[in-house]
Amino acid sequence: MAISSKVLGISKEEYGPKYNDHILGIYKMYVDMADKVSSRRDATNSFFLTVNTGVLGLVGFLAQAAALPPGRIALLPVAVAGFVLSLLWRRILRSYRDLNSAKYEVIHEIELSLPLRPYDAEWEALGRGTDPSKYLPLTHVESRVPCIFAVLHGIVAIWAMPWCELVSFIGAG
Repeated sequence: MAISSKVLGISKEEYGPKYNDHILGIYKMYVDMADKVSSRRDATNSFFLTVNTGVLGLVGFLAQAAALPPGRIALLPVAVAGFVLSLLWRRILRSYRDLNSAKYEVIHEIELSLPLRPYDAEWEALGRGTDPSKYLPLTHVESRVPCIFAVLHGIVAIWAMPWCELVSFIGAG
């Protein structure tokens, strides 16, 4: 079903004299909700950036502490946890991106009932997101950061594996 059939409710004649005021009020509220989703995404990025940086800092600290009883294998669970956190972070960012994309589709549709269409005009000026020379969506850039952390955690996990002992164990079996 087309989004326009979902956005438009009842006609102005059926609704009554407050129709225009209420459309504008709903539009303002909906734009504010889209901004709040972006703010939540920013807070999520800050949280995961802090946690991932902390995990890598912990790995660095533990790697320097030569007194680790079983050696660097103790870092493996930390690296795996960091890797999983990075994957979750990327998935959450994708969810925020999808939610905001849907919100802006609805905003563009509501603007069809308004005298001005600033968001639609801005989107048009940016090439509707298809021309990277005009606009590179933030979500394309920010979704790479969790991948970088996942790779770093993966490197730590590979480094922490007791490869020699594992090969000896397999060879002895």
